[in-house]
Amino acid sequence: MCRILGTIAAGADRPDPAELAAVSARQRHGGPDEHHVLTGPGWSLGCDRLAVTDPCGGRQPYRLPHLPGILAVLNGEIYNHAELRRALAARGHRFPDRCDGTVLPALYAEYGPAFAEHLDGMFAVAILDLRPGSAQLVLAVDDMGMKPVYFHHDPYDGSTRFASEIPALLAFEGVRISPRDDALDTVLATRTSFSTHTALEGVSVLPPGATALVRPGSAPVVRRRGLRPGGTPAGNTHDTHDTHDTHDTHDTQNTQDILRHEVRRLAHAEVPVCAITSGGLDSGLVTALAAEHARETDAPPLHTFHLTYRGKWPDSEAAFARSVARRARTVHHEVSVDPDELPSLLTRTVRHLGQPNADPITLSTYALFRAVRQNGFTVALAGDGADELFGGYDRMRAALAAPAGADWAGAYADSLSAAPRLLRDHLYTANYRAHIADQGSAADRIEQELRSAEAVGADRLTAMTAFETRWRLPAYHLRRVDHLSMAWAVEARMPFCQPSVVAHARALPTAARTGKRALYEAGTELLPAGVLRRPKQPFTLPLAAMLAPGSPLLDTVRDLLSPARLVLGGKVRADRVHKLLARHLERPSHHDALALWALAVHELWTEVVQGMRIPVGCAA
Repeated sequence: MCRILGTIAAGADRPDPAELAAVSARQRHGGPDEHHVLTGPGWSLGCDRLAVTDPCGGRQPYRLPHLPGILAVLNGEIYNHAELRRALAARGHRFPDRCDGTVLPALYAEYGPAFAEHLDGMFAVAILDLRPGSAQLVLAVDDMGMKPVYFHHDPYDGSTRFASEIPALLAFEGVRISPRDDALDTVLATRTSFSTHTALEGVSVLPPGATALVRPGSAPVVRRRGLRPGGTPAGNTHDTHDTHDTHDTHDTQNTQDILRHEVRRLAHAEVPVCAITSGGLDSGLVTALAAEHARETDAPPLHTFHLTYRGKWPDSEAAFARSVARRARTVHHEVSVDPDELPSLLTRTVRHLGQPNADPITLSTYALFRAVRQNGFTVALAGDGADELFGGYDRMRAALAAPAGADWAGAYADSLSAAPRLLRDHLYTANYRAHIADQGSAADRIEQELRSAEAVGADRLTAMTAFETRWRLPAYHLRRVDHLSMAWAVEARMPFCQPSVVAHARALPTAARTGKRALYEAGTELLPAGVLRRPKQPFTLPLAAMLAPGSPLLDTVRDLLSPARLVLGGKVRADRVHKLLARHLERPSHHDALALWALAVHELWTEVVQGMRIPVGCAA
């Protein structure tokens, strides 16, 4: 797990070392163990390493003596590297160490840009091919988008720059920042930026399962990859099974066995491994199976981590997390955060993410991984991805229950928002409302994608799962987990996002992947009954209570939503935002609190992003 960076241009000048140092400093928190950058005429390639696999080897950028013209850097983990190394060695390649990324130059030499189709893992890879007549940069990310890479192409000089984090990318002098006009609407309508866009004009993110080819002086050419070895489509959006409503124990046993295999595979590391235990079904299954593996291999007991806030707050999951830990016999850490620290946590999370994310879970995520690192752990197993794959969201059930002819897609899109469509229209100035109506909202594009999928024959659940896994999961969850875990040099591994689990979930009958039925049945013998019976609850901040009178975050939000700020922005009516805040203070509501929070996060982001052009480090 690392942070990577680089450039390619048509000119013969070497990149400025001071500029590259500034870029690296912005993401060094994610790779504190080693730092190396190579440069040449018109190119650079660098890495800040977090040493996980073969900590004593694996110096990046990777180079092999017999392939001097191919350089590679890797952010992530390649789980099938031993198998690839054996196959490549049989073809005459030799490797200096056991590090997973060392195979990349040889793999590229054999397969060219199709090399990524042979990788099993979570990864963002950059290959620089400097061989005569074939100079190019190749960027590739895993099928689920667990490891992001951001890039900027300058149309004036033809240069392309990339980095693992937006703040680092903005430290390149040639990257000009300009917040997108629709960034506020996107945050309110979908809580974060979707698709290949970020909240900044000119800054793109490589979509899941994609490879980009960049020739010197030319714009990146991005394509989605096809079939993986074994026939599993990368980014597949269509089921090939009969979506009948039957289910049997064979499906359940398969679910448990496949998940058990992935948990055991991901629990193997040469550094200390722990698990995140929220108290819910998804993380509970990962915890139970990881603890089982530790016992069966005579390893030390698994350590688990759960976050709480000091004082009495509603919707605490601490008792459920303790119940899971007791059943699994783990060494449990209940991390208690002082609510007075939340304003500073907000600023730090917005800075690390580089763009607005309206989910208050960001603060909890950042604080939790801080505790993981401070307790000596480098790898953490997490339960992200289960809801998207196994139909766990209430909005999915509501859409499936909607009668024929109902506007289920519109209701589904509205359920993703921090502020519903009617409230957004009410808060916007006339000019901004007209601008969004003319350009189209992210919510409109989501509705259209869902309707289009249904129109070509996909059932509703398949359409929703395709959207969730292709766009929302990587943008809303996986980038957050990546940035906020790596803010503390912790590698988060997600068993539910592995190819075998993804393929299994997509092949289940509709009934088994609605409401996570297959997972509940798989957890019957592994989890306490109370955890299996409890209502679904996201791991997040008790936002309505935290924005109540006298609460620690209220003053921060009130300052960020001051009339002077909002009038200057020209997008929302300050008087109506003030009335919304007054209504919430009189009758605290989660829905009003979330809308206010999203507005405040966007305002803070617009302030923070202006300072990102200053080439200084972004300390955790």
